[in-house]
Amino acid sequence: MNSKIRDEHTNRLFEAILLLENVDECYSFFEDICTVAEIKALAQRLEVAGMLKDKKTYSEIAEATGVSTATISRINRCLVYGADGYKMIFDRMEGKE
Repeated sequence: MNSKIRDEHTNRLFEAILLLENVDECYSFFEDICTVAEIKALAQRLEVAGMLKDKKTYSEIAEATGVSTATISRINRCLVYGADGYKMIFDRMEGKE
């Protein structure tokens, strides 16, 4: 766990997110707390991570998503060296399908 982001305010944010009960509540909360661009950027990062997990090339990902190769590389570093957050979510998402 990255201690650089852990603090009282971030804990409160994450605790609030855990209280959301469905997708509609997520839309309501995130539309209030984030800009549309921030929400779209988060969604795009998850999409890129999924494409990397599926062994797509950087050029395929950049073409499909419009994301720069620098951003793709940063997301790939998180997949390889990060806190395994993407892996945890993808495992859970696959378990729901």
